Amino acid sequence: MTAAMSATAPDSPPAVERPFFVYGTLLPGEPNHDLFLRGRTTGERPAVLPRALLYDGPGYPYAIDGHGRVHGTLLVAAPGVYGELLGLLDHLEEFLGPGHPRNLYERVVREVESAPDPAAGGAGGPTGGTGESVQAWVYLAAAAVTRSLRTGGVLIPEGRWITGRAPGGPDTP
Repeated sequence: MTAAMSATAPDSPPAVERPFFVYGTLLPGEPNHDLFLRGRTTGERPAVLPRALLYDGPGYPYAIDGHGRVHGTLLVAAPGVYGELLGLLDHLEEFLGPGHPRNLYERVVREVESAPDPAAGGAGGPTGGTGESVQAWVYLAAAAVTRSLRTGGVLIPEGRWITGRAPGGPDTP
């Protein structure tokens, strides 16, 4: 496994505290953002995951390696809560450890293009390219899920997940 594809087991502390790239229900305004991220992050800014494709799932999306771009948000854990946040996200994403057969997602390190931080005087938009490239944790679809998506999944062409749900309404991506 290369450094760009490394993952750690949920119960082992990571060697480096990395930001997280999110692209679905953890995005600002989505249902899991307030449940899992409120009070646990110090920074959130638009970002893009290059060399990835986004597929529609049952109420949430899946990113896989591919020839596209996935739009999302780069999150930085608040001081002192990194381990807690990592554990919460591993649980939410059903990541049991690298290559575990029951994983829904794999937590991997990928290069993510963040938009410049407007608070720091940066300019540019949410598509990346004018910001910085950083290594971040990303939850990609696990191997079995990826195989299923490649053969019969619904690709989201623009790589931008929008639920389209009315508050309290049924899932209608």
